[in-house]
Formats: sequence, C-alpha cells, structure tokens
Amino acid sequence: MTVMSRAWGRLTLPGKVIFTAIPLLLAVGVALALVVGILGGPIVELASQYGAVLRFLVAATIILVITIPTAFLIIFMEMKIIAFMNLRVGPDRVGPWGTLLSVVHGLKVLVKEDFTPSGADPLIFTLAPVVVYGSSVMTLVVLPFAPGLFAQDFNIGLLYFFAMGGLAVVGLLMAGWSSFNKYSLLGGLRSAAQMVSYEIPLTLSVAGLLLLAGTMSVNQLVANQSGWFTNWYVFQQPLGFVIFFIAVTAEANRTPFDLTEADSEIVAGFATEYSGMRFGFFFFAEYVNVFIVSAMTVALFFGGWNAPFPFPALAILLDPGSLGIWLLLGIAIVPLVGTLLLSLPFLLTRSSMPAWQAIVLGFVLFNVVVIGLLGVWAFVSFDWVAGLLWFLAKTYVFVFTFVWMRATLPRVRIDQLMGFAWKWLMPAALLNLFVTAGAILVVGR
Repeated sequence: MTVMSRAWGRLTLPGKVIFTAIPLLLAVGVALALVVGILGGPIVELASQYGAVLRFLVAATIILVITIPTAFLIIFMEMKIIAFMNLRVGPDRVGPWGTLLSVVHGLKVLVKEDFTPSGADPLIFTLAPVVVYGSSVMTLVVLPFAPGLFAQDFNIGLLYFFAMGGLAVVGLLMAGWSSFNKYSLLGGLRSAAQMVSYEIPLTLSVAGLLLLAGTMSVNQLVANQSGWFTNWYVFQQPLGFVIFFIAVTAEANRTPFDLTEADSEIVAGFATEYSGMRFGFFFFAEYVNVFIVSAMTVALFFGGWNAPFPFPALAILLDPGSLGIWLLLGIAIVPLVGTLLLSLPFLLTRSSMPAWQAIVLGFVLFNVVVIGLLGVWAFVSFDWVAGLLWFLAKTYVFVFTFVWMRATLPRVRIDQLMGFAWKWLMPAALLNLFVTAGAILVVGR
C-alpha cells in the first residue's frame, strides 16, 4: 500500500485522471456489453410494444440533460463578454481560455451548505426553486430545434408555452413568502406584479402573428417561414416583435427589468435567504430561460431552423458497405498517413520538438480535420443537422444580445417598469392586433 500511495502521489493531475478514467470506462463498457448481450432481446421487444412511452422517457431525459451545458455556456458567455465590454480579460485560468470556470461555479454551489432559516416554511421553501426550474424545463417541450427534432408538437403549442412559463411566478412567490424575510417578500411581490403585467402584452404581441398563420403549433409557424428570409414573420409583424422581445425580457427577469432580485435595493429579492443548490436552481433556471426566450423569438419571428435563403439540396449519402475491402484499408491507412502528413510541419519547423510530440499534434489535427469534414457532409446531407445549426446560430445571437444588454443598460425603477407595461406596451399590442386584423380583411376582400 505504501508503494502504491507513493506512486499515486507522484502522478500529475492528468495522470491521475487517466489512471482513474480508463478502468472506469473499461468497467462500464464490459457492463454495457453484458447488459446488451443478456437483456438485448427483451429490451427490443419492450421498445416495440411501448414505443410512445419510451420516446417520452428519452425526450424528457434529453431535455433535462441539455439544460446543463446550456446554462454553463451562457454563464461563461456572460462572464467573458461583459469582461471584454469593460476592457477586462475575464476568466482565463480554469480550463482553456477559462471555459471551465462556469463548471467550477456550478460545483461550488453544489458543495456549499444548504441552509434553511429558522422562521421559514421548510416545505414551501424547498419546493419553490423546483417549481421555477420545472416551469423553465417544461417550456422546452414545444421548442422545434430542427425538422423532426422536438419533444412534442401540440396544436396549441404556443398556448402551452405561455402557460408553463407563467408558472415561474408561482415559484418566485413561494420563495418570497416562505423565506420569512422582508426583502424576499418584496422580491416575490415584485415578481408577481411584473410577470402578471407583462404577460398580457406578451400574449397580445403574438395574436397578430396567429391571425396571419392560422395555427398555434410552433412547428407549423416555423414551417410557414421557409424559403427566403423575407417570409420571416418579423417583416410582417415588426411591432409585434418589438413588444414580444421587451415582454420576454421582463418575463425572464433580465436587465434592465431585473427588479425581482435588485441587489442595490432589496439585497437579492426572493433569493435572499437561499444558499447551496436551492440557490443554484433559481439562477440555473434564469440562464436556461435566456436560451428558451431567445429560441422562441427565433422560432416565431426569425424562421426557426430555416436558412435565410433556399439552401441547395446536395444530399451526399454514402453507403460504407458498398466500399467493401477498401473501407477496411481506408480505416487502417488513412489515419496513419494523415497523422504523418500533418505532423511534418511541426517536425520541419521546430527542430527542438520531440518526434512523439509532433506525431501527437498531427493526430489531434487529423481528428479535427476529419470531424470538420464529417460536419460539412452532415450539414449538406441531412436536413435536421443543417436546421439545428441554423437554429442554434440564430438563438445565440439573441443570447449575446441579452448579455450585451446586461453589460450596458441600467436597471429601471419599479414604477417605470409597471407604467411602461400598462401605458405603452398594452396599447401598442392592441394597436398591432387591430391593424393586422384590418389588413387581413382588406387583403381578403
């Protein structure tokens, strides 16, 4: 044991990771092989009988899992982009270019003490962040990421989106009331007033769009915008888009409408008494909400997964089985030749570099090139791959816009926030609805 402990202590961190990960991966691989070999037949039979239930479980699992990297990516974007806008470097220590700092923040929240105040209602205090996070995740069900890539296509999908998004105010009220803290109660009441007020112009802002489309299915709304970018609803409903964007900013509690957690006024609002993972759930849900409202804006007004122009159908479908023996030779020879060719520049230009390091770099570059070529092939060959890339590219443009707004705009006062909703957004949304309805009648005649 002493020799083993000494050898373990002398290993570097990457060495410890490798010697820990390889046995674990081998054990998992052997376990999966045994499970597939023993239970493969019954699993296939159950899947054929209960396909709908299995699809639901898989879709629910994927939706829950994708929220984790989404939140971490947006947290990193916020730290890095705001740092650049303030002429700072931002995170640059943990991981390449600081990319793992948001993961460290998540782990830090996990290990912190989860404290419940003595005067709080423990059950409601615990359930509040679950309700907020659950309402955010459930709205992802109707988001169409690409053709055929969605959890569920409801014929009232947009109504479902607004209904599930409105549940967040219940969780915030639960948090504010159960914390037994005046600042938390103020934050909860503010959240109720803010979300109820902006929910009305938010719903009315898309009423004109629904009159034009004749459906509440989000998938059908995206399909209606195919072709050139001039078919996007933002050009047919510009006022509706402006109202929708302002309203979802308030619904997501983002700057300049983050009055529910205004730290300069009410400490942290509804989250004042929270710590540990329950605190993390609130802000995890906030960053997931940024992605959700950006994605819904893209789906409703900017064509969703559709390209801005008719994309040429190049479907390059390969049948590896038709290559026969050449496939095996290619698998054996191409990686070796590609690695050697890509390692030559390092061997020729850097005489001090050991040969094994140049070969490792050539192997890494070869894999990057292969993955890039496979990505290009998938993009031009499969509609869902191209659609997913277009959808994510447009969505993260709006995510960047939300981060940009946080870096530049000051927080408004609560009376300005409420007055703007009732005095300006509401009349503008009604005007947009009446003008759209009148235009449909005129054109219809």
